[in-house]
Amino acid sequence: MPPWTEKIAQVPLVIQTKTKTSIVRLKDMKKIFFIIPSFIFMFTHFIACKGQSNTKIDTTMQTQTHHQEIKKNQTFEVQKTDQEWQQSLDAEQYRILRQKGTERPFTSPLEEIYDGGTYVCAGCGNQLFSSEGKFDSGCGWPSFYEALDQKQIITQTDNTFGMTRTEILCAKCGGHLGHVFNDGPKDKSGLRYCVNGKSLNFIKK
Repeated sequence: MPPWTEKIAQVPLVIQTKTKTSIVRLKDMKKIFFIIPSFIFMFTHFIACKGQSNTKIDTTMQTQTHHQEIKKNQTFEVQKTDQEWQQSLDAEQYRILRQKGTERPFTSPLEEIYDGGTYVCAGCGNQLFSSEGKFDSGCGWPSFYEALDQKQIITQTDNTFGMTRTEILCAKCGGHLGHVFNDGPKDKSGLRYCVNGKSLNFIKK
């Protein structure tokens, strides 16, 4: 529970001599403060990946890339049962890589790392991004303007959350990485690969 909710929770003790109605309202407010962070995260997940400069939410965010689109009956080099994936990944990695979850923004240590090295898939070790293609997008997730090898990532149209986006997946194991957008550095590729830190492992040079 955030520290500021502790202060709110203590308020009714101070004003117990006042009306019962006031105490009930403050207790209700305490419940609201537990709900607010969840709504903030959902709203952030909805718009944060859209970019830094746009002020209007565009529900069509599909991006053209040189990656291969996933096939209907796509098979991957690395094949594991669901139980094997749960055993080889931690709970958050499994939720993101195998269930297409999203980590909270500004929570990944990888977002702040700019040392030289390679970013590989946390599920299978497939080399995905180089530190040379990483940049600070300000969106709260590790961001890259190019992939290390176009063939190591595949894409899929994602229509969740009322939007149309381009999902990126590991071409070796099918793990969910994040999404790619066309608001990256214009002097580079113009793309922004918005990637969950938990989908990656960093191998320092």
